[in-house]
Amino acid sequence: MRNLIALSLILSLGASAVAAAPVCEGTKGYSAAFDGRRTFGWSPARLEGFRTKDPKAPAVVRVIKDADKALTAGPWSVTNKTRTPPSGDKHDYMSLGPYWWPDPAVPGGEPYVRRDGQVNPERATDAFDRTAITRMADAVEALSLAYYFTGKRAYAERAALILRVWFLDPATRMNPNVNFGQGVPGRTKGRAEGLIDMENLIGVVEGIGLLAPSGALTAKDTAGLEQWFSDMADWFVTDPLGKEEAAALNNHAVHYDHELITFALFAGRADLARQVAEGFTKRIDAQIAADGRQPKELERTRSQHYSYTNLSAMLDIAALSRCVGVDLWAHKGPQGQSLRTAVDFHAAFAGDGKPWAWKEISPEPEMVYQMLLKAAAATGEATLAAKAQTYAAEHSSERFVLRDGPAF
Repeated sequence: MRNLIALSLILSLGASAVAAAPVCEGTKGYSAAFDGRRTFGWSPARLEGFRTKDPKAPAVVRVIKDADKALTAGPWSVTNKTRTPPSGDKHDYMSLGPYWWPDPAVPGGEPYVRRDGQVNPERATDAFDRTAITRMADAVEALSLAYYFTGKRAYAERAALILRVWFLDPATRMNPNVNFGQGVPGRTKGRAEGLIDMENLIGVVEGIGLLAPSGALTAKDTAGLEQWFSDMADWFVTDPLGKEEAAALNNHAVHYDHELITFALFAGRADLARQVAEGFTKRIDAQIAADGRQPKELERTRSQHYSYTNLSAMLDIAALSRCVGVDLWAHKGPQGQSLRTAVDFHAAFAGDGKPWAWKEISPEPEMVYQMLLKAAAATGEATLAAKAQTYAAEHSSERFVLRDGPAF
């Protein structure tokens, strides 16, 4: 019954909800329409819909359970890892490239060898920071959402503590760089690909916005967080690893832009955010073919995963670009490629559509669902909403459901 009601709401309100949606106003985000909550990706209309019309939705119930666990988890710090980065400073973030493994043919295993799509479990150990940053970001997001839905201050206070430990406390804070992200033993100390690890911080930015009414973060805390993200944005733009990632021809460049525009908006740097938004047309032209496919992602052993997550990030960037007055949905490349052609191409394989025709060693239908929710929200089209709804029963508890999709 819940799915039928949700589908009815989406089909009847999709187009009007898009037209009536609150406006993201530059670096102020949605604060004017959201009681001072400075979010950029989290829609006040959709979240308010859950809070007032469907407070017992599976995704709401699950996020509150996650927040309850986070009340006694952490806090986390880069200084807790067991290995020391090549800089000698544990405040520097360090991770292992996910698809790199010890070479069984070489004593000691170095240099490591690549197995595309197969994640080395060593990456998740406490020798590195990847697990810590993921858990930190997940906790902040869950706690801030739980505070929004319940008003319980304990959630906000815990989120504020976690934020101070990771970003602000001189004894435990992370330095704003990714010099040693996704290193490969025997090959390199850090790679440009390591910047994608910072995607976790996008949810952190949104969480900080949701916490605003609580007062759990002081004005000094907020200013310190804004400065940290501004410094990280500078590192992205000026460091050779950042420049290399920006020049990538696949999903890494898209995630780079997604992170950078988010950091810039939060840091109050509208000019930088606009620069990312205006320059994103070159990603559309380079990564989307005339028929909407993404050739670089289809080459991978996890072609569906990379195709849908990359397109999903593109749709996020299009939404964030509207904050600075740039409409990426209006762009058409020299071969007619556009966000719309990419959405249509990928939607054809969703629901009861065509079977996926490329290699995929680990299907993730929830990623298909997420992309469709975003596309339905952006276009207001009932056909996309209906396709998305075919995944709702199985994936209704996913946290992204709270963020992605048309307003109620």
